[in-house]
Amino acid sequence: MCRTLAIIALILTAIAGIAASAVWSRSVEQEKGQTMDQKSESALTPGVNDLTIKVVYDNNPHADGFGTAWGFACVIIGAEKTILFDTGGDGALLLDNMKKLAIEPNSIDVVVLSHIHGDHTGGLGSFLDRNPKTEVYVPISFPRKFKENVRTYGAKVVEVAEPLKICEGVYSCGQLGKLIKEQSLAIQTKNGLIVVTGCAHPGIVKIVNTAHDLMKNDILLVMGGFHLEWATKGKIEKIISAFKQLHVEYVGPCHCTGNKARTLFQKHFGKNYINIGAGRVITMADLK
Repeated sequence: MCRTLAIIALILTAIAGIAASAVWSRSVEQEKGQTMDQKSESALTPGVNDLTIKVVYDNNPHADGFGTAWGFACVIIGAEKTILFDTGGDGALLLDNMKKLAIEPNSIDVVVLSHIHGDHTGGLGSFLDRNPKTEVYVPISFPRKFKENVRTYGAKVVEVAEPLKICEGVYSCGQLGKLIKEQSLAIQTKNGLIVVTGCAHPGIVKIVNTAHDLMKNDILLVMGGFHLEWATKGKIEKIISAFKQLHVEYVGPCHCTGNKARTLFQKHFGKNYINIGAGRVITMADLK
């Protein structure tokens, strides 16, 4: 079963452009997420007081003893629900890194998958083998076959189209993008908004703007894949300038951001640059 999910994800990555129009239809039996009411939420939402983010999968190394491979996953602890954001590409590596960070699979309440690519969904089957009693939030464009396979484990699938509340203080920015559909997380904390991205295919600035407009709060941290591996220096510097204009306080680019972009972000953000890789633990003490 684990291999089935991983294989499906990898195949769909290759044919996403061809199959996109065919797989975005809604099935009447599929669970729908509750759309966020921006009038009653956003800035009035109480912030999470004590948040910890543990990076359990990344192609960049950080702590000794942690495996690395192309992909991304992190565990968000301290909100109303414990969230696994993405699952990397290899289930065994994901679970091993989780164990090293003292994270039990059955402690996870919610899985959020940013997009269909295998390096973000490939570890899901192995995780669900260990904890099938969870909710899996996916962009509504995910193929029906993928969602049906998730349900065979006993997990509940929640489809995301518009921005919605996952739990107190934690929101999906909704499905964004054209060819590659993707969702990101916006977490309201006592110090500001934390935005977590998978690959930022819709554009990292668009995602940050969306989160800011939704939550009406200052951006404390933007972390995850920024999709700048092959971007020019000029493009990267324009994005950094946009971050500055948005008053982004801390940045933690990893995964598909690329070394050139990471170096430039570090240069411009200095001590407010968070070096992220497998095994990194971020707490509110790091974001003063």
